[in-house]
Amino acid sequence: MTSLGAACGAEVGPVSGAVVPGRGAEVGLASRAAAPGRGPEDGSVAGVGVPGRALGVGHVSGAAVPGRGPEAGPVAGPGVPGRGPLLLGVRHHGPGSARGVWAALEAGRPAVVLVEGPAEADALVALAGDPGMRPPVALLAHAVDDPGRAAFWPMAEFSPEWVAIRWALGRGAVVRFIDLPAAHTLAAADPTWRDEDDEVAGSGPRIDPVAELAGAAGYEDAERWWEDVVELPGHGDPTAPFEALAEAMAALRETYGHGGHPRDLVREAYMRLQLRAARKEFGDSVAVVCGAWHVPALARRTTVTADRALLKGLPKVKAELTWVPWTHRRLARRSGYGAGIDAPGWYGHLFAAPDRPVERWMTKVAGLLRAEDHPVSSAHVIEAVRLAETLAALRGRPLPGLDETTDAVRAVLCEGSDVPLDLVRDRLVVGDVLGEVPATAPAVPLQRDLTRRQRTLRLKPEAQERDLDLDLRKDTDGERSRLLHRLRLLGVRWGEPVAGRVGTGTFREAWRLRWEPELHVRVAEAGVWGTTVEAAATARAESLALAATALADITALAEQCLLAGLTDALPVVMRALADRAALDTDVAHLAQALPALARSLRYGDVRGTGTAALGEVAAGLAERICVGLPPACAGLDTDAAALMRDRLDAVHTSIGLLQDRPGTNEDPGHRDAAAGAEPGDAADTSLPALATRWAGVLRRLAERDRVPGVLRGRAVRLLLDEGWMGEGEAAVFMGRALSPGTPPGDGAAWIDGFVGGASGGGLLLVHDERLLGLVDDWLTGVPDGAFVDVLPLLRRTFAGYEAGVRRTLGELVARGPRSRGSGASAPVAPGFSAEPDLGRADAVLPLLQLILGTEASV
Repeated sequence: MTSLGAACGAEVGPVSGAVVPGRGAEVGLASRAAAPGRGPEDGSVAGVGVPGRALGVGHVSGAAVPGRGPEAGPVAGPGVPGRGPLLLGVRHHGPGSARGVWAALEAGRPAVVLVEGPAEADALVALAGDPGMRPPVALLAHAVDDPGRAAFWPMAEFSPEWVAIRWALGRGAVVRFIDLPAAHTLAAADPTWRDEDDEVAGSGPRIDPVAELAGAAGYEDAERWWEDVVELPGHGDPTAPFEALAEAMAALRETYGHGGHPRDLVREAYMRLQLRAARKEFGDSVAVVCGAWHVPALARRTTVTADRALLKGLPKVKAELTWVPWTHRRLARRSGYGAGIDAPGWYGHLFAAPDRPVERWMTKVAGLLRAEDHPVSSAHVIEAVRLAETLAALRGRPLPGLDETTDAVRAVLCEGSDVPLDLVRDRLVVGDVLGEVPATAPAVPLQRDLTRRQRTLRLKPEAQERDLDLDLRKDTDGERSRLLHRLRLLGVRWGEPVAGRVGTGTFREAWRLRWEPELHVRVAEAGVWGTTVEAAATARAESLALAATALADITALAEQCLLAGLTDALPVVMRALADRAALDTDVAHLAQALPALARSLRYGDVRGTGTAALGEVAAGLAERICVGLPPACAGLDTDAAALMRDRLDAVHTSIGLLQDRPGTNEDPGHRDAAAGAEPGDAADTSLPALATRWAGVLRRLAERDRVPGVLRGRAVRLLLDEGWMGEGEAAVFMGRALSPGTPPGDGAAWIDGFVGGASGGGLLLVHDERLLGLVDDWLTGVPDGAFVDVLPLLRRTFAGYEAGVRRTLGELVARGPRSRGSGASAPVAPGFSAEPDLGRADAVLPLLQLILGTEASV
C-alpha cells in the first residue's frame, strides 16, 4: 500500500513490513458557518455549508482575512439554528491548527467532537485522559489473524486531533472517531482495494494541496508558506485561517476532484454517514476535526443511499486496536513515515512556548551545545536572536521560522560549522521524544510479559540509541542478555549486538539499543508463538528447527538457543541437527556449520547451559571434516579456492575452541626439543587427538600438488602459527612453491594464502627476512610476460597490510639481501648494527647509575 505523501487523508503505506497509515499533509483550518449563494454542488449535509468567501493566502495568522465582511461575525457556535455543525479542517501534526482547534472548541462548546480516525477506537478514547498517557502516541490496529498487517494513527502533543480529544475529555463532551473502520483499512492489501504509488488508471494527477496553495500565493517552498500562514504564532484571531483555507480546499476539490486518490471518496462517504448520525443525536452541537482536504466533501449535499453504495462490498478483516508509544523520529518525514513533518521538535516547541518562541528556542540550543562542551555564551544567544529576526525581515516573513533560526544557529552558535548544527537538528529539530502509554491500555499477553521483564531488568525502552555493556557473570546482566537474544529470535530487534567493543572474553557482551514504534507490531506478530517471551521464543526455535533444510541454519539456530537460554528448545534442535548432519555429505556445508557449534560450546560454559549433546555433534562434524577436506580441496578453481580458504580458517579456529590443547602455556620449542627434533618440524604427539588429526590434515593439504596454491600456502601458515611446523620447514615449502618451475600464477596464489588476508602475514615477513628474501627472489625472477598477470593478485595481497608494515617491508627490500640464505645471521631491524658496539654501550652506564641512584661497579 502507498502513502499519499503530501496529499490528504489517512493513507496506508508499508513500514517495516506493516501497513501503516500515511497521515497526509492535510492543510489549513476550515470554517463553521454556511454561506449564502452557494450552488447545490457546494451545499451541505443537512445544512452544513462552506463559507463563500475569497481565498486569503497571505499572512492570515493575526491579521484580517480578505473577503470576510461584517456579516461573517464571530465564530459561530454550534447549536445556533441554521448555522450547522462546526467543521474544523486541519493539517495533521500542525501546532497552528491545534491552537485554532482549541480556540474554536472553547468558543463553540460542542456536545460531541468527531475526529478523523478509525471508528473502532471509540472504546479507547477515554485512555487519552489517563495521567499515564504522554504523547507522542499512536493508535495501533492489527489484523487478528495476521498481526503483521497493521496500521498506525500517530498523534503528538501538537496534533489537532489530540488537542480535540483532550479538550472534549476535559469538558465532558462526547468523542467519536469517524474515519473508515480499521477492519476495512487493514483489508487494503486486497487487490481490489489497493492504490499503487503510481497514478491509478483514470484517477487523474495526484496533487499536493499545500504546494498548490503555496504556488498561488507566490511561494516556491510549500512548508515555508504553511509556516508563515498558520504555524508562526500571532496575536489576532487564531481561527481566522479556518474559513480561508476551507474556501481554498473547496476550489481545489472543484478543480481536481479527489486529487488522484479515489480511496478518499469511500472514506468521506463513511464520514458523512457518521456526521449524519451525530447530528441526529446532538443536533447542531457537533464539531468535526478532520483534514482540511475533506471539509468540502463533508459539506457537500449527498444522499444516504449514495454514500452507502460507495461502502458496499468493501473487504473486511477482524481487527484489534490499542494505544502504543510513538516517537518524534517517526513523525519526521526523513524516517520513512510518509505523512510526517520535517521538524517535530520545532513544531512541538512552537506549540508549547507561551511567548517569545525564538528566544526560548535559542536558549534550548545553547543549553544543548553547552552540554556537549561547545562554548556558547549569553551574548551568542542574544546575537543569534537578532540575526534570526533580521533574516525574517529581509525575507518578508512575519516571524523567524525554522530556516531563519537554523541559519542564525549555524552562523553564531555553531560558528559556521555544520557538525554541531547536525547535533541540533538531531536532538532538537527532530528530537528523541518517546511517548508513554498507561498499563491499562489493551495489549497482547506477550507485550504485557515483555513490559514486566523490562521493568524487572531495568531496561527502559528509549527512542534514543544507547549502548549497553553486559557482564554475563552477573545474574541481572545474564537475564538481560537472554531477553535480548530471545527477542531477536522472535524478530523483535530491539537490540543489536556490537562486536569487539568490550574485549574478547566470552563473559562480556555489548549491545546497541533503540526502541522503534514498529516493534509493537513485531511483538503482536510474535504473540502467536506464546504468551511469554521465553515460551514464544522456545516455540519459534522448535518450528525453525523442524523447517530448516540447511545444516548451517540449524547450527546457527543451536547457537541462538544457547545464547537465549532456551534449554527446552535444545532437544528438538539437537535432533534436527543430528539428523541433518548425518545426511549431509558436502564437506563445504560441514565446514560452514562447525563454527557456530564451536561458539555455542564456548558460550554454553559461561552461561551455565548444558552442552554435552552439542559437543558430541560438533566432534562428529570435526571428524568428518578431517576425513573429507583433503579430497574436497583438490582441483578447485580460483573462486572456489578463495571461498574454501575462508572456511579453512573458520574450521581451524573452531577446532581450537572445541578442545583446549594441554601444555599451551609451555614453550613449544622446549617440547619439540625434548622430542629430539627441530622446534615444530614434526607433529607434536602431546597434542590432543583432535588437534593432532587436524595438524595431519593441514600437512596433507600443504604437500598435495593438486590442491590450489592459496590453500597450500594457508595450510603451511596455520601449521607455522601453531608451532606444528618449524620455520626451516616452512621455508622449504615456500622455496618449493616459488621455484622457477612453478607457474607464476600458482606462486602468487601460494603467497596470497601464506601471507594474505587477515593473517598478519606482513609482520611475519618483517620479522623473518629469510621468508621475505624468498618472496623477493621469486618476484624478481618472474618473466616480464607473466608479471602483468600476477601483479593484481600481489597488489591485493600486500594492500591488506597496514601502512607502517608496508613501509618497513619497503625499507627491508631496499636495504638488500644482507641476511638471506640458509646460513644467514639473524635479521637486523633497520637502523641497527648486526653487532653491538660495546664501547658506546659502556659510555651510557654512568648516566644510568646516576638515574638509578646506585654506585657504578668497579
